[in-house]
Amino acid sequence: MSLTASLLPFSPTKLSTQFTHGSTPLTLLSKPTSSLSFPTPLRHTFLQPIKALKYLQGRVVCSTNDKTVAVEVTRLAPHPKYKRRVRKKKKYQAHDPDNQFEVGDVVQLEKSRPISKTKTFIAVPLPPKNVKKKSGEEDAPKELGIPLESQQV
Repeated sequence: MSLTASLLPFSPTKLSTQFTHGSTPLTLLSKPTSSLSFPTPLRHTFLQPIKALKYLQGRVVCSTNDKTVAVEVTRLAPHPKYKRRVRKKKKYQAHDPDNQFEVGDVVQLEKSRPISKTKTFIAVPLPPKNVKKKSGEEDAPKELGIPLESQQV
């Protein structure tokens, strides 16, 4: 008979509490819960955590590095003293795997895992916005299928 068995007046197999041998997870023991509070749902490990900042939009200002572009993002923020909205600019390094972006392109930055020390965004192209054409650049009228007098022979 071992020394520990002789010191215990009862057998450890006869204990039936929830605290023996770590049968209760520490998450349930760490914080006391009220009867009014709802239990927090367990998070699934296969889902990515939701982050507040997912997308940014900016203009490429430098594309000399291989697979990297520098994107300048402009946002409006109130001035701390005068409360007038002023433009604040910040440059981000973004991953461009195909070296497809040139200076002046408008791109969308998507948050991703850290690629390097400074790169945590991936640059994605945006479709160009519909820009109104000037009055001098109007297209020729569409053909109606009726030949004009000058085209008749």
